[in-house]
Amino acid sequence: MPRVLTALRHAVVVSASALTLAGCAQPWQQFHAGEDQSAIIARMGQPREIHELPDGGRRLMWPTQPMGTTNVVADIDASGKIVNVRQVLQLSEFQRAQIGKWTSDEVRSNFGPPAESGFFRRSQREIWSYRYLENNITPMMYHFAFDASGVLREVMRTPDTDRDRNLRRF
Repeated sequence: MPRVLTALRHAVVVSASALTLAGCAQPWQQFHAGEDQSAIIARMGQPREIHELPDGGRRLMWPTQPMGTTNVVADIDASGKIVNVRQVLQLSEFQRAQIGKWTSDEVRSNFGPPAESGFFRRSQREIWSYRYLENNITPMMYHFAFDASGVLREVMRTPDTDRDRNLRRF
């Protein structure tokens, strides 16, 4: 009898854990390719930005910059169906940007509005900075530097000193 109770307790713990993890799914993880765009708009609200894509589709965005660390993006095909939904303010997405090829327009259409922007006179570069969480833990900033014609020339990441409590004291 004790083995049966132990097995039953184990099954209850495993089931409760699975239900808890299922409840942790992020809003953008609840949509699937092929669904109508109306499903995501009903759940997420009207997008703050819409960008036309070369294939006739559209990119819908729900950014949280300047202080947030997420930007949910839904690529929609020409017929109004979801192609994919993802959170783009993360290192793997930033690393897709191609130095010397991407322009500021492409950065904006892929990542949305920056949290901060500025111009460095000495290097003649416009800098756009995006807040994100590296490994979903560490507050970071990812920076894109553009030349005078708007072409991406450099990228860099730094700690977000406004968010990281350990760095505030320095």
